Amino acid sequence: MATETPPPAKPQAHLPSTEEFAEVQQSAEFGELRRSHRSFAFPLTIAFIAWYLLYVLLSNYAGGFMGTKVAGNINVALVLGLAQFLTTFLIAWWYARHAAAKLDPKAEAIKSRMEGGA
Repeated sequence: MATETPPPAKPQAHLPSTEEFAEVQQSAEFGELRRSHRSFAFPLTIAFIAWYLLYVLLSNYAGGFMGTKVAGNINVALVLGLAQFLTTFLIAWWYARHAAAKLDPKAEAIKSRMEGGA
């Protein structure tokens, strides 16, 4: 026999006001969080884009070099192309470690303080 009782109510979290968001955005703690993210993400993004463009330019203008055989039918172009995938995964792994160690604790502290209304 089914009952018509509603599910238990979840405790309502404190919803910060616009002024509280603006205050936190101006805080030194939030500024440090942004700086920590940017100092990691921006240089890595620029380095990866440069590496990718180097690969594209070599593919277009250095056909002889890219066609150089490394082993059997494997040439430089294939090795560098596969290295693109490898660096993508390494950067994602490295960023996940950085975020877990440096960004997430700071962000969680800000979030809990805002939702707690403190």
